[in-house]
Amino acid sequence: MLLRLGSAGRAFHLIESGKVSESAAHARDLGFLRPIDGMTMNRERLTADAKAAARACVAAWSPGMPRQDIAVEGEAGYATLKMAMTLAAEGGYSTEYDCAVGEKLAYVLCGGRLTGTQKVSEQYLLDLEREAFLSLCGNGKTQQRMQYMLKNGKALRN
Repeated sequence: MLLRLGSAGRAFHLIESGKVSESAAHARDLGFLRPIDGMTMNRERLTADAKAAARACVAAWSPGMPRQDIAVEGEAGYATLKMAMTLAAEGGYSTEYDCAVGEKLAYVLCGGRLTGTQKVSEQYLLDLEREAFLSLCGNGKTQQRMQYMLKNGKALRN
């Protein structure tokens, strides 16, 4: 069902499940790295390779224009992700608060409750993200999750 949503569904699944990569190759498989992004296999070379890559970018760099053409699914995508969260909760895979956080995530990834597939600006999505983040930060359960993560290095499922 989430496959129909394309990149929004994939991003939702990765974020909602807290998926992290185990290596650079795994990060590439998950879509965290692009095919053109470099990988350093030797830990001793990591800093030197990063400096060289950064220096190579300096000469040709100029700030890009914010995107205005990001396709979002709108209400239909939002409803699909909400249904997936409901099924996960009924199956015992998600807590009630996981669903509350997931609902905010779905709202942002789908561009809010727009009618049909539309193209939106990067700023529009950043504004939705900021609104969702700030509303979650005001919730005691979010604050408990943040404190637990900082203290224990793993997620709290409250």
